Amino acid sequence: MTSIDRGESGRPAQRRRTRKAIVQATMELLAAGATPTVAEIAEAADVSRRTVYLHFPNLEQLLIDATLGALSQAQVDDVIENGELGDDVEARVDAMVRALQGMSPDVERLGRALIRLTIEPHADDERLAAPRRGYRRVEWIETALAPIRDRLTTDSYQRLVSALAMIVGWEALIVQRDILGLTAEEGTELSTWAAQAMVRAALAERSPPP
Repeated sequence: MTSIDRGESGRPAQRRRTRKAIVQATMELLAAGATPTVAEIAEAADVSRRTVYLHFPNLEQLLIDATLGALSQAQVDDVIENGELGDDVEARVDAMVRALQGMSPDVERLGRALIRLTIEPHADDERLAAPRRGYRRVEWIETALAPIRDRLTTDSYQRLVSALAMIVGWEALIVQRDILGLTAEEGTELSTWAAQAMVRAALAERSPPP
């Protein structure tokens, strides 16, 4: 059993790292020009086939997730890691939200397909402990919030990360498009407004009363 396998049933951060390793290995195999099997992916990620299936109940879901990563990861990473933003957390969060909400129609279609594949509950309760999607989103949020990490308690920080995860990404985009009937620009402005409000609220909780 590898170190990644041993961490698969541990804390959420460990499970996200395992999922990331699996998706990264799949992205690299796809970039080589072949459609990999689960066995090939497991070998490349240095995990067992069982671990792959704990995180991805079928190969289709894994391939879509990896394709989404190939299409979007560099774009969002570049925006968040822009040195010009410095420690301005509101600017960092704003840039992250705009990058996530501004994906191409092809990426949006893949995101919708991934949601369809992950909304049904697993028959195996053991799989419920593993996040089915969204680890990139959590990592991007944590990167954007890095300048204020030490200014918040652990509970406040985790609550802010969780709150931001609810208002950006595919689920928020679907609500904006399908339920609210917003344009892409209107949806982006709504998400950035909500994200900024959450950051300010979290910081205000730590400020002493006048």
